Amino acid sequence: MSYDVLGEAALDRLNILCPPQATEQRVTTAAKASAADASQPPPDPPSRKRDLYLLLQDHAQDDEILGRLWADVNTVPPAQRGLSRLSLGLCTRDIRSIQPGGAGHASSIRVRLLHAAVRQRIIRLAEQKPEYYDIQKWGVPINDLDCVATIGTFSATLIWLSFPRQGIWLRRKEIEDYIALFRYIAYVTGTPHEFFETPERAKKIMEVLLRDEISPSATSRILANNILSSLEGQPPTFASRSFLEANCRWLNGNELCDELEIGRPGPYYWILMAGQAFRRIMWSVIVEDKQGLGQETVFEFKYVPNLSKTTKADKVRGTMVHRSGIEKRNLRAFIFGSFVISGVVWMAMMILVRISREVANVMDDVLYIRTTYLGDPPQQTQQDQVRVSLSVCRGIGCSVAHPEGSVPWNGRSRKTLNKRTRVGQF
Repeated sequence: MSYDVLGEAALDRLNILCPPQATEQRVTTAAKASAADASQPPPDPPSRKRDLYLLLQDHAQDDEILGRLWADVNTVPPAQRGLSRLSLGLCTRDIRSIQPGGAGHASSIRVRLLHAAVRQRIIRLAEQKPEYYDIQKWGVPINDLDCVATIGTFSATLIWLSFPRQGIWLRRKEIEDYIALFRYIAYVTGTPHEFFETPERAKKIMEVLLRDEISPSATSRILANNILSSLEGQPPTFASRSFLEANCRWLNGNELCDELEIGRPGPYYWILMAGQAFRRIMWSVIVEDKQGLGQETVFEFKYVPNLSKTTKADKVRGTMVHRSGIEKRNLRAFIFGSFVISGVVWMAMMILVRISREVANVMDDVLYIRTTYLGDPPQQTQQDQVRVSLSVCRGIGCSVAHPEGSVPWNGRSRKTLNKRTRVGQF
């Protein structure tokens, strides 16, 4: 199965220039020296993380393979030019972040090299222990199909599935620009980008992947539930497990969540989802929170894959916060929205009832005029003439003469006048 050969070849060169173990050894040596001589001021701390992007940038002119990769990722394809700056700016922090040298551009290159590092690591472990990863069954890890599916998940799946479930529908130009953004990300990360040439092709590849490739395994179920466990009760949202499960089912659908063995929350949490307001939550939880990354990552290994470590089901922590800011906020939003909607519906019903009554009265008068006023004049009685006069007055919105004074024409006065007409008061 095909994969990013150039990115892996570049990683091999970078490992020769700066082996991963060398960085760790320098940090350990500096820490021991500082502890041994406490009287001396601590030396300047060495860089604790090996930044593959900076290494690539520094040595691109000295190595042919590194130069090829550097030139490749810094050349913007013609198809990516002339896009809507506004739409792309909304999808990223700013337009400069996706240009060569920007923060988003650098992160995409780091992800490409990280993919190569993970691929090499898994293959080496599979050579030592074949049951760790079945290459014959699953193919080369992090291959082109995996990367296409990832790009599609962050683009097409959001546009045609997740966004509409949140009440967001993009315009045609926004869809084109959003797909173009991730087509460019696919190009920089070494992913086949021809599947995202147009929104139509992107939607087709999404549908094919959903039909043929989505098959959750036991590990998938463990990972999905571990993610929920890691977010449960954490600041700044303090969301409960059931609320997170409702989010998953709202965005991903019940069929997939059932396969992942995500719990089914009660109606109360679906009510909270109806009052869901969009906030800058996930960024705060994952990146800025002290229990998250603490800063933007340079994509160095935090948990290095090895034969003795496999993914296991996480246990629910006992120290959970018993209040949920986001759930209270959504409940207030739902209650307020319910009152507003109920008021609007009540007013609309009152207006419709009034209109229906007026229409019924007009139709009654029209029918009376057609059967009485348009008939033979000699046959009309004084009572009939009064009714006709009342109908005409009602049509032009005037008042009618009444023995007790001027009476406006409406449904009640019509019944009263008809009754008095029948008993000969006019």
